[in-house]
Amino acid sequence: MVRKSKYFTLSLESLRSLGSWTADCAERALSIYEKHADSDSRPRAAIDGIRVFAGGGKRTAQLRSLALSAFSAAHEAGDPAAAARAAGLAASSAYTHPLADVHQTKHILGPAAYAALALELYHAGDPNIGNGEVRWAIEHVPSEVREVLLQMPARQAGNSRLDKILYELDEGIRGRALPSNRKKQLYEKNRNTDS
Repeated sequence: MVRKSKYFTLSLESLRSLGSWTADCAERALSIYEKHADSDSRPRAAIDGIRVFAGGGKRTAQLRSLALSAFSAAHEAGDPAAAARAAGLAASSAYTHPLADVHQTKHILGPAAYAALALELYHAGDPNIGNGEVRWAIEHVPSEVREVLLQMPARQAGNSRLDKILYELDEGIRGRALPSNRKKQLYEKNRNTDS
């Protein structure tokens, strides 16, 4: 019996596509943070940094620093922390590991999930707002990002609202239809690794 590798191939192009999508997701909630802490530009800088990478820039130590700074802003923020966390996760998406582990899915889904949560909380905890953001993220996810997610185990539904949002994103993105030629490629790849 051949043991299936926990690692998979993850191209720089896929990471750039992921970075662009996560920046789009996080930016949808950024105004919540900026209304609260208008002089703190750390989350905005993190989103700007991942956009540079997504546009062809290098993965630099500066991008990691921008992500960590956005996480620090989230820690200090109180109410709009989820919006700043979304920005930090977007910037750190460039460092997603090609490891088939459910914890890695948060690198992919986290920016969209935290943005949805931030908007939901801002609108008095209205789950319809969060659910709308989940739908937007699913509708706008690039096929390259979906293909990376499909290499990882599916998330399970949890108890917290964030866990539920992560699960809904995971399930929704996995459920999107692939072009028929891509289905065949994935089928062949999985068939070859299972034997």
